[in-house]
Amino acid sequence: MNDSTVINSGLHGSRDWLLLFHQIPPKPDYFRVKVRRRLERLGSIPLKNSVYVLPLQDDTIEDFEWLAREIRAEGGEATLCRAAFIDGIRDSDLEGMFRAARDADYAEVERMAGESTDEAELERLRRRLDQVRKVDFFESAGRERAERAVASPPEAVASGSAPRGALWVTRPGVKVDRMASAWLIRRFIDPAARFAFDLKTPGLRFDTYEGEYTHEGDRCTFEVLLQRFSLDDAALKAVGEVVHDIDCKDGKFERPETQGLAAIIEGIAAVEPDDAERLRQGAVLFEGLYQRFRKGLAAGA
Repeated sequence: MNDSTVINSGLHGSRDWLLLFHQIPPKPDYFRVKVRRRLERLGSIPLKNSVYVLPLQDDTIEDFEWLAREIRAEGGEATLCRAAFIDGIRDSDLEGMFRAARDADYAEVERMAGESTDEAELERLRRRLDQVRKVDFFESAGRERAERAVASPPEAVASGSAPRGALWVTRPGVKVDRMASAWLIRRFIDPAARFAFDLKTPGLRFDTYEGEYTHEGDRCTFEVLLQRFSLDDAALKAVGEVVHDIDCKDGKFERPETQGLAAIIEGIAAVEPDDAERLRQGAVLFEGLYQRFRKGLAAGA
């Protein structure tokens, strides 16, 4: 029986961890501070003096490797080690330490959000929250409260007042209603809008179950946005009718553009897996359709 067989057979399903042992030269002073801050941003926790731990994953290995190279480049020492703990500390203890560290980060975001109504500051906190989520390896309990704290104020949604630079969130795999709605949002509602495709991300949800903006009655999301933001534009209404018939498949308006537009959108979805790129291509498509309707209406068609 070789050594690796002995080790593996004695771990009984223990989690693998990644350890960084480092020794930093006393000078320059700033480098010690830089390393400490980098370790904090990576989400690592101190196990002993100069020993930091992360769960073993491809991305954590890469993060620690880059940091180890920097330490060595400044004349320090750094060693990476894959480890499974047998005695002295349990996996559950370490997981609890990680959760406690992230809960403290989430609590700080929540506290600062509660003290500010400035949208620029809230946006900075949203970026900070994104950083914390990336290193929340064990789903800490404070995440949901922090997400609610930095979300757009619900009164703005209820009143229909236009958001500014909001993060608009929808389901992945966007097609006609979400493509059209994203174009409408950035073109007429929130020119600085950003889009995300993970429903766990805090923001204004559209075209998704229980979203702030989604289907109502027999109206698709695009039509709901027109109504909620009082966009009284005959050309936009015409675009909405096309979107409605493609999305709802009820033949309510029977515009001649419907079948051709539906085929183009299916083609985009078939060849483009990236949702952000689908939105970009969709924006060109719907801008062209909108301008066509505008010219037709101006000519009395």
